[in-house]
Amino acid sequence: MIKSTLRMATTAAAISLVAFAAHAKDPMVGGAAMYPSKNIIENAVNSKDHTTLVAAVKAAGLAETLEGKGPFTVFAPTNEAFAALPAGTVDTLLKPENKAKLTKILTCHVVAADALATTVKKMIKDDGGEHDIKTVGGCILKAKTMNGKITLTDEMGGVAHVTIADVKQSNGVIHVIDKVLLPKM
Repeated sequence: MIKSTLRMATTAAAISLVAFAAHAKDPMVGGAAMYPSKNIIENAVNSKDHTTLVAAVKAAGLAETLEGKGPFTVFAPTNEAFAALPAGTVDTLLKPENKAKLTKILTCHVVAADALATTVKKMIKDDGGEHDIKTVGGCILKAKTMNGKITLTDEMGGVAHVTIADVKQSNGVIHVIDKVLLPKM
């Protein structure tokens, strides 16, 4: 009886450990696990750090695109990044009459490729320390490395830092950033 109980407890502990290990490999973003079997939108809606981004993507009508086949690389600004914009900017951008401007800004955060951090770092190194990344919105981001981390300089001179890299999705990858990238308008 004791051996049977011990065996069951050991088996239960092993199953729990395997379940934990399987879950632990999925990166956490905004308090939620990001599953590589889900697409960009399916994961983003669960991140409490990206509610503003998700609202903006929906307002711009881009959710269906980012649920599509891809591949996409999304540089995903956090709520804090949006909050750092001048007061009223987000509310103004979310108005229907500003959809074109919002779409331009958001598509300057998307690349039509599946670019993991190692790939971006190699391109930076191969290009002598700076690599131009062309986005689907037509913006050019200047990628560099600083202390081993990727930075992106937008067309207005703002610098975003990749804070969480390589969040794999079924249709690409997300890199969390700490600033909203702005195009020349």
